[in-house]
Amino acid sequence: MRFSRFLSSCFMAALMSACLVTGLHADAKKIVLIAGPPSHGVLQHEHKAGCMLIDYCLQDIEGVDVQVFTGGWPKDPNALDGADAVIVFCTGGDRHLAIQEGRLEQLQKVMDTGAGFGCLHYGVEVPKDKGGEKFLEWMGGYFETHWSVNPHWTAEFKTFPDHPIANGVKPFAVNDEWYFHMRFPEGMKGVTPILSAVAPEKTMERKDGPHSGNPAVREEVAKGIPQHVAWAYERPNGGRGFGFTGLHNHLNWRNPDFRKTILNAMLWLAHAEVPENGVDVALTDAQILTNLDQKRGRNPIEILRETQKQQPFISPVQGVK
Repeated sequence: MRFSRFLSSCFMAALMSACLVTGLHADAKKIVLIAGPPSHGVLQHEHKAGCMLIDYCLQDIEGVDVQVFTGGWPKDPNALDGADAVIVFCTGGDRHLAIQEGRLEQLQKVMDTGAGFGCLHYGVEVPKDKGGEKFLEWMGGYFETHWSVNPHWTAEFKTFPDHPIANGVKPFAVNDEWYFHMRFPEGMKGVTPILSAVAPEKTMERKDGPHSGNPAVREEVAKGIPQHVAWAYERPNGGRGFGFTGLHNHLNWRNPDFRKTILNAMLWLAHAEVPENGVDVALTDAQILTNLDQKRGRNPIEILRETQKQQPFISPVQGVK
């Protein structure tokens, strides 16, 4: 009889413990990161490694549950259920993961709940007639061919808005394939530019084309109009959007302000609190070289060593404090 009561009390204690854990998990902000399959060369478009770094950097943030899906879209049809934010890092254009096989409809259900939506680098590009309208609605901007451009250049970010994503971010300069001249809503309604810089004239050296140039962007560059390469968006239903056009170069994760911008945005998208000084997590070069896709080409360590000689760390903007 006593043994029976003992088992009963143990069962109830375990049940209560499970309920408490479940409750805590239910209260956590669920951030879903979707990494596309391998793309481009070594240390370029490192979808899996980039998403795994975000996961690592947010591990100690209380009340946040990060789930990473690598190699393509989640096979589990319920993977996005209850998501507070969905972020996609993948090949864009006609091959974008989110526009295949009814996935826009799947995302629409999640967005209708007020979840955040974000894309990194090539992931911000979708065809105008297949996904463009939805990305504009959910993220507040996207790369539109024959309007936006994708040159490599060193962008100097000197000032930032009063916005949680910019918490603790200091002026910095990074060379990347910074897309710009995004398609935004009329009058930039609901959009707050986070990273903006004046694109140099050399970004317009290529001929006009779907990704390289057009009269509208040439006019803006000639006038020295700042170009927005990362932005935040607030939707009417309370949902949020974030677009970040850099991350062609995986080694840019070495820059603390570059990565802080992304990490802050992950929390903000999910309506989680962003620390006053931002998400400040140190990364070693060894950590940044972890989880890379298997690609043919140069040894990533050799590329890293060359980068270390040129930039022991990717430097802040000269003369700006």
